[in-house]
Amino acid sequence: MSPAVAPRLPWLGRGRVPLYLAPMARHTDVAFRSVCKSHGAEVMVTEFVQSEALLRDRAKSWEMVDFTEAQRPMGVQIFGATPSSMATAARMVCERLRPDFLDLNFGCPAHKVIEQNAGSGLLRCTPLLYEIVRAVREAIPETPLTAKMRLGWDVDSIVAPEVAARLEALGVEAIAVHGRTREQGYSGSADWDRIAEVVRAVRIPVIGNGDLRDGPTAVRRVRESGVSALMVGRAALASPWIFREIRAALDGDPAPAPATPELRWRTLLDLAEQTLARADARLGGRDIRWMSAKLQPLTQGLPHCRRIRDGLQRCRTLEDLRELARASLAETPAI
Repeated sequence: MSPAVAPRLPWLGRGRVPLYLAPMARHTDVAFRSVCKSHGAEVMVTEFVQSEALLRDRAKSWEMVDFTEAQRPMGVQIFGATPSSMATAARMVCERLRPDFLDLNFGCPAHKVIEQNAGSGLLRCTPLLYEIVRAVREAIPETPLTAKMRLGWDVDSIVAPEVAARLEALGVEAIAVHGRTREQGYSGSADWDRIAEVVRAVRIPVIGNGDLRDGPTAVRRVRESGVSALMVGRAALASPWIFREIRAALDGDPAPAPATPELRWRTLLDLAEQTLARADARLGGRDIRWMSAKLQPLTQGLPHCRRIRDGLQRCRTLEDLRELARASLAETPAI
């Protein structure tokens, strides 16, 4: 394990590998983070928000970076391509919300972000990336600054080790690395050998991200790469309890029992109830059909999951959803 330490990020560098929930657009809102926290996620980061949207004081943008005290340690992630706007937005976030750290996104592969020369697009323009980091660091000296990035734009331009070393010199205090290039998107496999190269290139903690789907894999990745922390993304959408599974493996404890249909339904209903409770005042109604895409991943592993997903599309209220759960469990054989 990496001996790296980050004095202002006390959960890092103390001999225990903390588990992060990755920031994921349209997924890692307050409700989903609360569910993951209850299942063992230890450090959270908001879904990213554009710096200019914060500067325009858009209510929806500020809602995206909202969090509760129970979710600390908590980071807020922003993205953009203009150093001055990024610095001003970072300052606003830190003054209003007092996050435990401010995170910069240099990893998003989405086209609408890339065309703004933001996210992983900045890995093709590292001088601008460094200007952004320098401006933000100067704007929020009192707040720990971290960054999340990919390995590079494509396999022929792996820049993560050199970028990480420069970010460290500019005052970034921890770096999360997704082990894929922008060109890969989410295809292929995460390259943890490349993540290990980043670990060797810096003295600050490196958080490894990519293809963490079970406890044994997580243990192997820590041992082989030397990362100081792990970040779980897409696997948590269908299995929020993966954090407990990975923690048990890291601590050498027995693996928790596999998720039962009852646990899946209980978690799905919890997410739906929390999501609606936060959105009800804004939406002015109780129709839940808009959240079906958020709930569908949790149906993985349920008997007759295709039929259940069709049923989700027809659920208009929480009571409809509860009835779907009761019907599903009634026809599920006891284990």
